[in-house]
Amino acid sequence: MKSSATLFFLCALLGGCSTVPSINVLGAYFPDWLFCIVGAIVVTCVVHAALRGTGLLRQSQGLTLPLAYSSLTVSLALMGWLAFFNN
Repeated sequence: MKSSATLFFLCALLGGCSTVPSINVLGAYFPDWLFCIVGAIVVTCVVHAALRGTGLLRQSQGLTLPLAYSSLTVSLALMGWLAFFNN
């Protein structure tokens, strides 16, 4: 029983030895999630500008905007990772 638990623990530790998902940019390696977050922040800023331009931003409550923008940023980052980097 003890050897199977030890074997399971060692196999679980070896799961972290896989290759790191990263992109080479001018000789420096950056993780995939970094590009997804930056892209999501840019798209969230575009959505904010569109809402401000149409006048819909004045109708929303001030307390819900941080929650809405952070949720939108996380959703866009996860969708971007699934669309571009999920192998």
